Amino acid sequence: MSDEPNREPGRGIGNDRAEVPPGDPWTRLPSMAPATPMADGEADALLRAGLAAPAPGRTRTAPAPTADGPAGPAGSVGPVGSVAPGTSGVRTVAPSPLDPGASRDPHGIHRTLREEFPLTYDPLLRAWVLSRYADVATALTDSRFTHGHRPGDPPCARAHVDVDVEALRSVTERTAYVLARRIAEQPRADLVADFCHWLPAGTVAAAVGVPYRDMMRLVRGRAAGALAGECGGQIAVREKALASFLGNVLSDPDQTAALRDAPVGLVGRAWAESLRRDPPVQIVVRRTGAEVPVSGGVVPAGASVALLVGSAGRDPERFREPDRFDPLRDDPGQLTYGSGFCPAVILAGLEAEYALRALFTAMPRLRLADGFRPVWTGLITRAPRSLIVRPGG
Repeated sequence: MSDEPNREPGRGIGNDRAEVPPGDPWTRLPSMAPATPMADGEADALLRAGLAAPAPGRTRTAPAPTADGPAGPAGSVGPVGSVAPGTSGVRTVAPSPLDPGASRDPHGIHRTLREEFPLTYDPLLRAWVLSRYADVATALTDSRFTHGHRPGDPPCARAHVDVDVEALRSVTERTAYVLARRIAEQPRADLVADFCHWLPAGTVAAAVGVPYRDMMRLVRGRAAGALAGECGGQIAVREKALASFLGNVLSDPDQTAALRDAPVGLVGRAWAESLRRDPPVQIVVRRTGAEVPVSGGVVPAGASVALLVGSAGRDPERFREPDRFDPLRDDPGQLTYGSGFCPAVILAGLEAEYALRALFTAMPRLRLADGFRPVWTGLITRAPRSLIVRPGG
């Protein structure tokens, strides 16, 4: 990309200062490393992304656990299997979220796990697996589980002070409009490559005074974390969340029309609904500090536990028509971010809001290209790889 945005008026993207401005609130955001290190090396580290607090709603009642745990006496079921509820102890093998084909369509695997294997040990993940909303939401807030970095949770919220929300709003709006205008005259564009890939990085770059030409080093590198703490550095997660949001909105012409000039409140509901239906982080790992009763049995103490956030968001015991994208649903809830004050949560919401406003302002007839439908891919993180659109309709 060229340095065209440097000609935009105002501070931020067009600012060539290499130094972080004195007193900038981003420089005071500490790193939020997990209080308890995860075991099992890099695999768990990849799964340690932060998620959120549970929303109220319908949940299953967990069956009373046995003293011997979910699979009967120790050794009665090998680590590759579990006992499905209602099978009278018949051994069956649970599917894995890492099975071949799961990247393209994990939902069938998630459904089987929720219905038949609410608690099972997965040797590929080297962790016990929870897939139901009630259990995942509990594990994200219960003190018997270690808590990794989760933007918006209370410990995270208490770490952030003196953050200028209006300044974040200003740089987010300016960055979104610059990027939207750059692609408005193209006959076809890929919103993932040309917009979603740049907006989260550009917003952080503008917020901390990094020149626009240096922005790419923030996209995949560690510079954003060094400049803004772990919360502000969650650029890749926000990129995927934004791509999923735009994919959900543009996939349905009625939703596109409804959100074209929507008030902030409706855009916010659509954003939360996209996080529920298609969370950017599908699996996170926690570790138990004590035995924990869950659906299907008891998670032993000192165990790694994989939380299937993507499965929880589509649990029909919690959400009606869970596969449908419905910003007006009366049973909302998402497990990606907590509700507390946090720059990452604020930025993500602002990026969603101004992405829609900027794109529809610059391209009032924006729509998906003929014959194109977004395809979500990924195991640990998940989003559309591309969003091919016709800016002129």
